[in-house]
Amino acid sequence: MPTKADLRRACLARRLALAPDEVARRSDKLRERLFRQFPVAQWQWLHVFLPLARQNEPDTWDFIRWVWGEELPLRLATPVVQPDGISLKHYELTPDTQLTQNRWGIDEPVPDPSTAPEVLPAVLDAVLVPLLAVDETGQRVGYGGGFYDRFLAQCRPGTQFIGLNVLDEPPAGRIADVLPTDVPLTAYLTPGGLWRF
Repeated sequence: MPTKADLRRACLARRLALAPDEVARRSDKLRERLFRQFPVAQWQWLHVFLPLARQNEPDTWDFIRWVWGEELPLRLATPVVQPDGISLKHYELTPDTQLTQNRWGIDEPVPDPSTAPEVLPAVLDAVLVPLLAVDETGQRVGYGGGFYDRFLAQCRPGTQFIGLNVLDEPPAGRIADVLPTDVPLTAYLTPGGLWRF
């Protein structure tokens, strides 16, 4: 059985080998597949991560601009890492949201309670989850910080947890070192495939 560290190392190397235009092409396919395979227009709140371009993460700005361009009633939320360095808070993302980069180079909303109150995890219908790999049971491998496991555990039952990968990697065999606090995905989306757990 593979370990998280093994999968993290191998998948990150494969992802970093992709050219920027290839990441853009695959991100566009992810967007098309998401809106074809899931009832996005019926959701009230979708949580999106903002991509770390230097890590070749899926370009979720493609999803975000599409939602805004289609003027869907769907509202978007995105995370802000808290000063404790281990937890997230979430704020609405609109075309007017002011962004700043955190210490990892990830764009985040500048929290302004007067114009953008905190979005609680319990209101979310679906969460787009960053990852490097996933196993056959929906357990994901991220960067190892545990931010998303702590966050997903706060969402209400029935929230869709959809992992996104620009690599066309099928689920791996069972991960050897899954923790009791790890939260499995409900679905895993690549440019060429969809798996539900």
